[in-house]
Amino acid sequence: MASSPARRRRVVTLLALAASLALAAPAVDARPGGGGGMGSRGSKTYSAPPSTATSPGATGPIQRSQTSPSPGFNNPGMAAQNQGRRFGGGFLGGMLGAGLIGALLGAGLSGGLGGIGSFIGLIFQIGLIALLVMFVVRFFRRRQEGNQPAMASNTPHARSGLPPQNGMNPGANPIGGLGGGLGGGLGGNVRTQPVQVQPEDFQAFERSLNEIQGAFGREDVATLRRLATPEMVGYFEEELRANAARGVVNRISDVKLLQGDLSEAWREGSVEFATVAMRFSLRDEVFERSTNRHVENGPQEAKEFWTFVREPNGPWLLSAIQQGR
Repeated sequence: MASSPARRRRVVTLLALAASLALAAPAVDARPGGGGGMGSRGSKTYSAPPSTATSPGATGPIQRSQTSPSPGFNNPGMAAQNQGRRFGGGFLGGMLGAGLIGALLGAGLSGGLGGIGSFIGLIFQIGLIALLVMFVVRFFRRRQEGNQPAMASNTPHARSGLPPQNGMNPGANPIGGLGGGLGGGLGGNVRTQPVQVQPEDFQAFERSLNEIQGAFGREDVATLRRLATPEMVGYFEEELRANAARGVVNRISDVKLLQGDLSEAWREGSVEFATVAMRFSLRDEVFERSTNRHVENGPQEAKEFWTFVREPNGPWLLSAIQQGR
């Protein structure tokens, strides 16, 4: 047919558009750690932190960590992530391979293209596939977050007494406390003890929130190394390198803690951990590196669980970030 090459070029254009829409679905927030869980929480790395008044919903799982689960341990975050890859690489890959490539060759998903009606049908099918990809991505993301139930305890470990103007309220968590269990088989022989978090600790957490976000926006790796564990600094550097590869810079400013409370605090040997839920506002913007042209805005408010760790007589260092609800 004379019109076949032109029609196929239009099909290729539409496929590219559908693919770009589908790939845009899993985009994460630009801020450091935005959109995904990363880091280590000792023996509790793969256990959900208890919900709090600041973040009463399900907590996003740790998806990247240097802490390995013990043999036989079921990590919902990893399982859902891998399941999503298998689904996309198998079922969807088969659809795209057999259907869309076939469409380019003239077969189509329905077994043949003919006339304008078939062409409109192809456009409709492409739209359905793009929607299906977005649905699958969101389904597995919600599923891996939903598989992490929030744990509650009746033993609060926060103390009141922080000045009311401070966003972090250690006395506002009616559900907080040391979480039960160690995350399945992980660290079953690790003994944990509750830790009392003092007002000056909450002030340190709030300072870290502001300083880490600001340092990431300035691409100040030296400051990040002072405030976070080597593992977290490694993840931040990966994100900064990815921005550089894209030719953009993520600038973060006006960070303000709106609400915060303690989820859990514990000791493993001589090392202390504290996980706090924080809701904060910020200006999260992305600019083109070469021209300083404004590219996009990130969310202006976030809700996250930050875990801090410290050794005896040492400062609190950020060791994990998880998304809150």
